[in-house]
Amino acid sequence: MKNIKCAVIGANGYIGRHLTYLLNKKGFEVFTYGLNSKKNKNIPKEIHYQKVDLTNKQDINKIDFDVDYIFLFAGLTGTLDGFNNYKNYINVNEIGLLNVLNKIKDLKNKPHCIFPSSRLVYKGSKSPLKENDEKEAKTIYASTKICGENYLSLYSNMYKISYTIFRICVPYGNLFDDYFSFGTIGNFINRAINKQNIILYGDGELRRTFTYIESVCEQIINSLGNSKIINEIFNIGGEIYSLKEIADLIAHKYGVEVEYVQWPEDSELIESGDTVFDSSKLMKIIKQEKTYKLKDDLLFT
Repeated sequence: MKNIKCAVIGANGYIGRHLTYLLNKKGFEVFTYGLNSKKNKNIPKEIHYQKVDLTNKQDINKIDFDVDYIFLFAGLTGTLDGFNNYKNYINVNEIGLLNVLNKIKDLKNKPHCIFPSSRLVYKGSKSPLKENDEKEAKTIYASTKICGENYLSLYSNMYKISYTIFRICVPYGNLFDDYFSFGTIGNFINRAINKQNIILYGDGELRRTFTYIESVCEQIINSLGNSKIINEIFNIGGEIYSLKEIADLIAHKYGVEVEYVQWPEDSELIESGDTVFDSSKLMKIIKQEKTYKLKDDLLFT
């Protein structure tokens, strides 16, 4: 993939820094951008970094758009937090994205946009979710993701900006160290390491698709250059576990207990139910370089 230029906006984030690292490793020329004054320590030193505030239109001019792909990975994540900080979520996740798209629309050579979406855009289902299944936003964050998907479609129709949306269920893991800071598995492991019981709401039978962070990035990278990804939405594949199964595995490894508690009312109101992905659409057009097994290979050996 030499001579392919990429810009990663949101390069300091969890997925952004892993994506940057792997793009660079695979020979892409990478330019990175983020809100912090300095780039994350895990981003290779030779990679260009520029501080950019996407909510500031003037700052958008700092971005080099003379690239083949632009990864729009900047944004706020969260569940209940969005109801109290809705202005920040809308400014960063929506206005920031629109500022970038409005800059791209006037370019002669428009980069292909890659956008990460979430399991939280779906209405939960006992059956594996396909890309065209029913949507339902129960949080401000989920609503901003649906809006982001819609904005890309609107700008594609109006200004011929090509895009690909990747919906990610539950990413986990860390390529750089043993610190698990993100999401469900990170929360469980951090409690267990500190000899605290793992807390599960209800019976823990809710199911999710869990994907190792390297696999998340590989699935995205391996799709690049394929004409079948243009203006399409894909579910990222992974392994299916219930929250109880994950909690039991981690509890056994670290010698702690799983503690079941009643759902807090506010958390129960925003819970989407089972979100298990059907990723066959993406798997038909990419090749997986590695096989990732959560139980055997990554966390529990």
